[in-house]
Amino acid sequence: MPIHEKSLIRPENLHVHEELEIDGVDVSGHWSTFIGSRVVTDYNEDLEEEIAALPGGEHIHRCWQCGSCTNSCTVYAVNEDFNPRYWIYLIRIGMEEELLRDGDIIWQCVSCNKCTYACPRDVAPEGVMKATAHWLELKGHRPKSPSILFDEVFSEQVFATGKIEEGRIVRDFFRRTSQPLVQEWLVEMVRRMVRHLPLKQLMTMGWFTILRPRTRGWGRARAAIAEHVAEEEARRRAALGLVDKATE
Repeated sequence: MPIHEKSLIRPENLHVHEELEIDGVDVSGHWSTFIGSRVVTDYNEDLEEEIAALPGGEHIHRCWQCGSCTNSCTVYAVNEDFNPRYWIYLIRIGMEEELLRDGDIIWQCVSCNKCTYACPRDVAPEGVMKATAHWLELKGHRPKSPSILFDEVFSEQVFATGKIEEGRIVRDFFRRTSQPLVQEWLVEMVRRMVRHLPLKQLMTMGWFTILRPRTRGWGRARAAIAEHVAEEEARRRAALGLVDKATE
């Protein structure tokens, strides 16, 4: 399906002659705008399948390019370069290099899910955006985003202990993202906790931070989760052509 919006044509492909006359008719300026032809050399026929193999991208094949996702998008309202419909189009026709040109903004999805509610085909565009951002990271096209790093820290703690300890999650996240532990908003939050939370709860939170308690009998569950995560990671890497030579 062709893309007609001028905003989606790269500026370098638009050619305007300041002075041009054709058959005696002056078509100078914007009347002489031409779209330069391009040779497709970046085609990846497996791109749609690669995105579909990641969580959230499973239903990308349902898209019929109505534009409801972009029209309802919170980010698009403030940045017209953020265009889920266009990116889904690029993915489905395998235009990998064109997609990579927007790699710095694809991850900016705020997961408001307005696009998912508006989609008449249950594509779940929010999931597709997350899958695409994950794909960019897995393929090495961009570093892991802070949201992915937070998810990793959170998941690792749950997998290891079966519990959630907020203070340790924040500390480990700051360490992984090279942020200072002492930040104004965090200091203010601790002050308010000290003023308003019961002493027993504060002591329990501090005790848990030091001892790292585990859910009773968590060992078997942890082993099962680790096996499942490894299987899913291997499946996704295989779908993206990232299988390690040692495992082939």
